[in-house]
Amino acid sequence: MLHFLKDFLKKYFTTKAEFHRELQKLQKEVHANRLLLGQIKVQQIKDNSLINSIQEAEFQAFSQFGDDGIIQYLIQLLPIPYPIFIEFGVEKYTESNTRFLLLNNNWRGLVIDGDQENISYIQQDEIYWRYDLTAVCSFITAENINDLFVQNGFSGEIGILSIDIDGNDYWVWEKIEAVKPTIVIAEYNSVFGKLPITIPYQADFVRTKAHYSNLFWGTSLGALCHLAEVKGYYFVGTNRAGNNAYFVKKDKLNLDITPQLSPLTLEKGFTDSKFRESRNEQNQLTFLRGQERLKAIQACEVYHVIEKKIFKIKDLL
Repeated sequence: MLHFLKDFLKKYFTTKAEFHRELQKLQKEVHANRLLLGQIKVQQIKDNSLINSIQEAEFQAFSQFGDDGIIQYLIQLLPIPYPIFIEFGVEKYTESNTRFLLLNNNWRGLVIDGDQENISYIQQDEIYWRYDLTAVCSFITAENINDLFVQNGFSGEIGILSIDIDGNDYWVWEKIEAVKPTIVIAEYNSVFGKLPITIPYQADFVRTKAHYSNLFWGTSLGALCHLAEVKGYYFVGTNRAGNNAYFVKKDKLNLDITPQLSPLTLEKGFTDSKFRESRNEQNQLTFLRGQERLKAIQACEVYHVIEKKIFKIKDLL
């Protein structure tokens, strides 16, 4: 919609200054409408006692898919002593898991992205003075993640940690010790299926350079569930899009109080993604689906988190 508005405005404004002023007004109106619609959805969740899975709570205000609704549902059910979030891999923070949480619930937050242009954009957004938000530019690694948190004033218990870096997600979460989140949202690569595998650790990993298909990145849901168990979390489900998994600290989930929020097995909770983002060697979309996606990267090497060995994907099929 905004792309259409940009093209429309360019035809009617002769100077860049006029164009950008009008575009900013329209963007502000769009965001205000998203916030209002999200607030209506929140009330509907509060009024609906028949929700029995996190997917049934989904709605989209600023999240890429239905994660805004899942987050609102979870923070209503769980004790959150510290309304603080951390999210990394946010780009310009116009589409993210925590923006609605910031605007609607007034949580304190830290966002991190590896592109200084994105961070500058966030810092110039009016939300940066209206809310208690810290935006930091850094390329995240397993070695620097804890220092990034502590140096920017984030440690101890927090409400939500959202991990989305399209690469070393497993390895970074494994190393996080500085904060103890009640809820962890971690992106998973459903192309890997239910195998407990992740990309081998490479500090400078970049998805678009790793394999031309754009399908070799991140971690499987099976690997995340294994790590969650080690770190003391229950797996409680995924979004319908099949890209984000949700984990809750075991000591924060009282099944007597919230029986509708029960731990799930990998088999019961797995959701396969339907989006088709594969590319060929000329960087053109090829729209592979299902198992065709895995076959495209079968020669790539992955790390099996239980056997603690590296295998080629084709040898695990």
